[in-house]
Amino acid sequence: MELFKTESRTPPLAWRMQPGDFGDFLGQAALLGPNKPLRRLIEEDKIVSLILYGPPGTGKTALAHLIAKKTKAGFISLNAVTAGVKDIREAVSLRSAKTILFVDEIHRFNKVQQDALLPHIETGELTLVGASTENPFFSLVPALSSRSLIFRLNPIPKDDLKALLFRALSDTRGLGCSGVSLAEGAADFIASVSEGDARRALNTLELAFLSLGDSGGEGRLITLDRVKEAIQNKTLYYDEDDHYDTISAFIKSMRGTAPDATAYWLAKMIESGEDPLFIARRIVICAAEDVGNADPRALVVAVSAMQALERIGMPEGRIPLSQAALYVASAPKSNASYLAIEKATEALRTEPVQPVPAHLRDSHYKGAQRLGAGKGYVYPHDSPGHYVKQDYLNREKHFYHPSSEGFERVIKSRLQKRRSTPDE
Repeated sequence: MELFKTESRTPPLAWRMQPGDFGDFLGQAALLGPNKPLRRLIEEDKIVSLILYGPPGTGKTALAHLIAKKTKAGFISLNAVTAGVKDIREAVSLRSAKTILFVDEIHRFNKVQQDALLPHIETGELTLVGASTENPFFSLVPALSSRSLIFRLNPIPKDDLKALLFRALSDTRGLGCSGVSLAEGAADFIASVSEGDARRALNTLELAFLSLGDSGGEGRLITLDRVKEAIQNKTLYYDEDDHYDTISAFIKSMRGTAPDATAYWLAKMIESGEDPLFIARRIVICAAEDVGNADPRALVVAVSAMQALERIGMPEGRIPLSQAALYVASAPKSNASYLAIEKATEALRTEPVQPVPAHLRDSHYKGAQRLGAGKGYVYPHDSPGHYVKQDYLNREKHFYHPSSEGFERVIKSRLQKRRSTPDE
């Protein structure tokens, strides 16, 4: 008895619509336009080892298939999700005089697997074409990335995504024989929510088409409402590059007193699944480094938000995170505290270390007086204004230079008066 019945399945629309030539390739004109270096390498069949990286749906795998079509070299394809060292060795054994090895999702290879590729690329036995959604400078071993040309594919522009959707409706490889059309508003919506991902755009179109069923006969229209019914919840692409770039934008927005941008980048990180405690720590650092004594309450708010997050968790924890981030973003700014510790550290590293002055040394242990420890120290609280001028360094140095922003303006005035007080 047959337990399973195998049937030939039509490949997904996104697979069927892969570009067959450079003229069909949308959104990557900077790399594949006429006379561009990568296009010339492919057209002249002079491919060297290269890594194609960028977000999903930008054409990395499609470009590899185009290379396979254009080259006279042998072409072997592996997927790093399922392949291992054994598959690499088998590829080497199957090579011809000139062989291109395409490794999809190459960032999934661990260090041992990547190292297994190196000697064959080094000797020219294989020419590597790798595709990755992660920055190769983070995900690949340096020896491998340094032996490859690296090309970044960018998200597909909205107008190019719309053109691709309408091409899929007219091309016989796609839905050209279905008699279906797409409302202009629906095309705009798909292109907008697809975030530059051609695969996602075509998958959305195909899902909306399949949801029509067999009703209506010829002349069927995919409306905006139909697309909204069919589309899945919008998901955000967030890889290691985005992790660093987004937190950088978040910190710079807080530092730059841009609360609206701060809220946007915070929301992106939360929606993308970023570790909320990582976000909280960055807010605390920014409160101390970029606000400092211009508003000392900023650090109090930031630390309180981090503690609140630890106690209440997510998703409610996003509220104190937002409160703290927006307080820091809106506060007056000064990095004088940060600069003070940097300058003091630099002095320690580059100048002779100052000994502790005798009058500041600990005098509470037995025999301290015999050594002169603490002799001559004046207790400030016994003096008018709870201040007395005395040496706290052997050589006078000024590391802290308060700004005129916020509360630090008060600190600056106070220190100027005390630093100008004549010696008694």
